[in-house]
Amino acid sequence: MRLLALDTATEALAVALADGAWGRSINASGGAQASATLLPQLLDLLAGRGLAPADLQGIACGQGPGAFTGLRTAVSVAQGLALGIGCPVWLLDSLLIVAEDARRQASQDEGFTLWVAMDARMDEVYAGHYRRQGGRWQVLRAPALYDLPTLHTLWRAAPPPACAGSAIDAFGERLALGEALLWSRQADRAAALLALAREAVRDQAGVTPDQALPLYLRDKVALTTAERDAQKAGSAA
Repeated sequence: MRLLALDTATEALAVALADGAWGRSINASGGAQASATLLPQLLDLLAGRGLAPADLQGIACGQGPGAFTGLRTAVSVAQGLALGIGCPVWLLDSLLIVAEDARRQASQDEGFTLWVAMDARMDEVYAGHYRRQGGRWQVLRAPALYDLPTLHTLWRAAPPPACAGSAIDAFGERLALGEALLWSRQADRAAALLALAREAVRDQAGVTPDQALPLYLRDKVALTTAERDAQKAGSAA
């Protein structure tokens, strides 16, 4: 399958192209730049293989959780391209991309179990629990939005053996990870994206473009001035 994959759920932009056994992945700056640079990156990737968008047979997209604007950017581009081409969309768990990258860094497969904890800002964490078994990922706890006390309650009951994600550096010692193995930074997000996209196509049917929707775990996207002041006072205390 000629498959295009894209994700802008974090400050990094990840794009990848598979053409049969051939594949190429690219990591670039995302964040506020993603809306302006995503399409040119995708078109350059296709042109480098001598392909046009009409040659694609499927599109894989990180649906979140993640940055509100980033999710809208990736999903809207995936929807528009898939609608114009008439191809299906495979929606990927953006936390699972972090898990796959950590698994590759650890050079592990069977039985590899970890939590992913991503900084969600507003003193909260996007987190999910995953295990690699039988050459496939299993979701032990689906992605959710946590404050630290709630997350720590879960971890006291069952301490995580490993953890990956931006919350490790963002929260530091406030994140009670005990003796867990840690991967705070991703080595090659785009390569992990491509691997998950291939697995998704192998294991499940895609959705129509109108069903390709971002995963929002938070309705409120900003703190009021009073809430920010209270948070600063709490951190200082």
